[in-house]
Amino acid sequence: MKKVEFYSADWCPFCMRAKALLDARGIAYEEINVDRIPGFREKLVEMTGRMTIPQIIIDGEPVGGYDDIAALDRNGELLPLVQD
Repeated sequence: MKKVEFYSADWCPFCMRAKALLDARGIAYEEINVDRIPGFREKLVEMTGRMTIPQIIIDGEPVGGYDDIAALDRNGELLPLVQD
């Protein structure tokens, strides 16, 4: 499986939904809580072009947030995207 990075915050309801979706599909991910790393929000914008969370990066490529991965999942594209 490709490396999945999941940028989140404890207070974020969309982060909880995204985690639930990834967990339900058996997709392993590394979770990085942006609120626990001072100044990381700015780095996230540099990495993804977005300031919103969650942000999911698969194998170095930003794919977006919860709405984006939910759409990929509905279209049957999420699992193939994370598989080697």
